[in-house]
Amino acid sequence: MRRTNGWAALSGLVAVLLAVIAAELTAALVSPSLSPVTAVGSIVIDVLPPGVKDWAIETFGTADKLVFLGTMFLIIASMAAAAGILEYRWRRAGAAVVLAFGLAGIAAVAARPQSSTPAFAAPVVALVLGVMLISVMIDRLAAWHPRTAADGGVPGPVARRRFLVGVGVGGVVAAVSGAAAAGVRNSQSLVTVAREQISLPRPSASANRASAAAVLPAGADLGVDGVSPLVTPNDNYYRIDTALVVPVVDPVTWRLRVTGMVDREVELTFDELLAKPLIESYITLACVSNVVGGDLIGNAKWLGWPVRDLLAMAGVQEGADMVLSRSIDGFTASTPLEAMTDDRDSLIAVGMNGETLPVEHGFPVRLVVPGLYGFVSATKWVTELKVTRYDDDVAYWSTRGWSERGPVKTSSRIDVPQNNSTVPAGTVAIAGYAWAQHRGIERVEVRVDGGRWQSARLGTEISRDTWRQFSADIQLDPGSHTVQVRAVDATGAVQVDRVAPVTPDGATGLHTVSFTVS
Repeated sequence: MRRTNGWAALSGLVAVLLAVIAAELTAALVSPSLSPVTAVGSIVIDVLPPGVKDWAIETFGTADKLVFLGTMFLIIASMAAAAGILEYRWRRAGAAVVLAFGLAGIAAVAARPQSSTPAFAAPVVALVLGVMLISVMIDRLAAWHPRTAADGGVPGPVARRRFLVGVGVGGVVAAVSGAAAAGVRNSQSLVTVAREQISLPRPSASANRASAAAVLPAGADLGVDGVSPLVTPNDNYYRIDTALVVPVVDPVTWRLRVTGMVDREVELTFDELLAKPLIESYITLACVSNVVGGDLIGNAKWLGWPVRDLLAMAGVQEGADMVLSRSIDGFTASTPLEAMTDDRDSLIAVGMNGETLPVEHGFPVRLVVPGLYGFVSATKWVTELKVTRYDDDVAYWSTRGWSERGPVKTSSRIDVPQNNSTVPAGTVAIAGYAWAQHRGIERVEVRVDGGRWQSARLGTEISRDTWRQFSADIQLDPGSHTVQVRAVDATGAVQVDRVAPVTPDGATGLHTVSFTVS
């Protein structure tokens, strides 16, 4: 009986796996941004307690989505195995379980903001195939190992061969279909071809900005080995968002709407956006989930049109104090109105480090707002800006225990020496970055083994909206040592040394590194 249960579990697993992969392949072809798995997963993410999400980001970093999807597939596999056993013991019981999960997939797709008529094809395929396949495969198993005398069938090599061939063929088809689905989704042919055909315009001067293109000043990079690049390459730029699968957005059909408390609603096409006087600006973005000393921060050269110009076109009405930006996948962020209308380079961005915006970083268009954590400003795949009030609207994270405004806190990080490393005796370079976007860094200090604070050398400031390198050469004797860093921003405020978690508005504390001098 135990062996038969094992075959039944395998039958359920193969049947449901085939159905799920067929659905994913269907979704990749007709609805690349939405599948039953990602729809259910997105709903689960939405209802998870904030603490669970914080733990996942802190533990797995930018791999959190991969871990979550892996966990989902393990749960699906367990359900499928259980359904196979149920179907073997009680005819149609396992099929009923698969039917229930299929209906849940349809409901989840219907509930997502990017839902469309073609998107329903995938969960319907999963439901029909899952119910049919689990019934057929368990019937074949019953012919080999009859459940009851009433089932008929004579156990023997023919029935066994038919069952094993069915399982084997199902497994091979699942593997091939899975590879095909992954290939189609990864190629994202529509968006890849569209992105490759885009030729970004050169930045140009505007009435609000004297210089169009940003230039790195001499001395900004101190040249210390082991320090992260001053400009973060696109491939290494952190990605933290709520999208399980990167949305596929056709720039031809993309629109950005300005709504709410405005004199006139504005709708902007991608071509119209490219025709605007675009500017370039180096801006450092940071995630609110970045722990002290963490790497959820990056600096890039962004190309875009100032948000203030778009809002001026719409005419902001008196009394508004917030802009609620909305992504194509339903994510929303609440940005203080002044951060989008003052002199900072808040951009409707189309380019990143000299190339068209990467898909995973918001192609075709995203927001970049200096001085605020990304959860209240850096909306990717943006489709709407609603001018409103904090009293009238709330954003995605504001309903989950996070603050509404999210200004970046003065922070610093030691890149070298690395924690638990060993360095040669003599002069040891202590180096890294400090940041206080839209305020700027005035001074950085380091101390060794709890001693006095010593001023570090600063790299030339790119702008007050970017991070700043620091370095200090310290003479150290052999042995174990601990070094700390703190920054002072341009307002004179010293970095907070009190340890606090990332929730609700960013971590505080001093980055501390321990190492050995040999």
